[in-house]
Amino acid sequence: MDTIFALASAPGRAGVSVLRLSGPDAVTIASGLMSDVPKNRGVRRLLDNTGDLLDEALVLQFPKGHSFTGESVVEVHCHGSIAIVGAVGRRLSELGAVPAGPGEFTRRALDNGRLDLAQVEGLADLIDAETEAQRKQAVRVFSGELGALANEWRAKLIRAAALIEATIDFVDEDVPVDVYPEVLSLMSSVEDGLARQIAGSGAAERVRSGFEVAIVGPPNIGKSTLLNRLAGRKAAITSDIAGTTRDVIEVRMEISGLPVTLLDTAGIRETKDVIEKLGVDLARQRAEAADLRVFLTDMDRQTPFAPVAGDLVLLGKSQPPLGVSGLDGHGVTEMIDQIGAELSKRAANAGMAIRERHRVQMILAQTQLKIVKDAIAQSAPADFLAEDLRIAVRALDSIVGRVDVEDLLGEIFSSFCIGK
Repeated sequence: MDTIFALASAPGRAGVSVLRLSGPDAVTIASGLMSDVPKNRGVRRLLDNTGDLLDEALVLQFPKGHSFTGESVVEVHCHGSIAIVGAVGRRLSELGAVPAGPGEFTRRALDNGRLDLAQVEGLADLIDAETEAQRKQAVRVFSGELGALANEWRAKLIRAAALIEATIDFVDEDVPVDVYPEVLSLMSSVEDGLARQIAGSGAAERVRSGFEVAIVGPPNIGKSTLLNRLAGRKAAITSDIAGTTRDVIEVRMEISGLPVTLLDTAGIRETKDVIEKLGVDLARQRAEAADLRVFLTDMDRQTPFAPVAGDLVLLGKSQPPLGVSGLDGHGVTEMIDQIGAELSKRAANAGMAIRERHRVQMILAQTQLKIVKDAIAQSAPADFLAEDLRIAVRALDSIVGRVDVEDLLGEIFSSFCIGK
């Protein structure tokens, strides 16, 4: 396997830049860059091929089995000059190191058993986290909670399959006459866990990708002005002329530590203007699909379609007593607090299945367990039952990357930066 290197810190001018070197020849190659590689850490002079000084740097060595990748790793913390980083990188190439590809360090951590696939995905989400809720969720997955859960379920199903197979392979006094009560108990325990995680997968995905909150109402009720107030900039055109907004305008922000995309939609009304009608239709579609709607109304309190639980119905343009105004800020803080409280309540139910593939595999395992239960009720042959259970086990194995994930790896690691 090649020894790879890459800049592990952000590119560009900085106080310090970190070059990471990983692979079987990491120490040997690093020795060509300096007089000797410290056993743990130390400051070393970095030299080019003629012995001229490139820089002085802090050098760290991580022995095989005790590094992020599981391989021998040397990190060079040099001054963050673009020229210095380039010169050190060229020297490492001369010494035989190969530039790393996107996510290659993390891929090696997976290959060497330092991370499972769910942890890899958690790491990707941790790097991309923009809000506190996203950080907390990603840390849970990166720390191995989802993998531990999948392994716990797996162990129970393996035990259930082994009990069933014992009735096939052995006939003696050590084998229970009726293993099915324990088998059904083990399966029910796993089913309960799967059901909880599947139920919380929607909220988990929303924490990861962001909630959508649509501002809905008739034309000229103050929707765009409110969006601009929330965004802190002129994101949408405002005008006294009804029907100014034709498309859906999106603004990304953080509310109560959660990622939220606010949608300013076209005023919903009957119109003969073909273009405006397209905007109205799109507004209705996006608003109905959003996680939460803020209806701005006039005094008659009519909404263009029925609100659902959690939606807010407020009077536009600061009309008392439940008014909100983007122009003078009246009621905006209270509205944000209400939105934050509602979305936080939903996020509290988030499970560990943060990606669609986790949810799909859990549903597959859940479906398979129902098949096995029905088969047990119909006294199906034991060998069929054991094999059906192992299909559920393989679904759980795919969550952590034990089986059937090779086609996913290229897509997953392509999202990583070069130095990770």
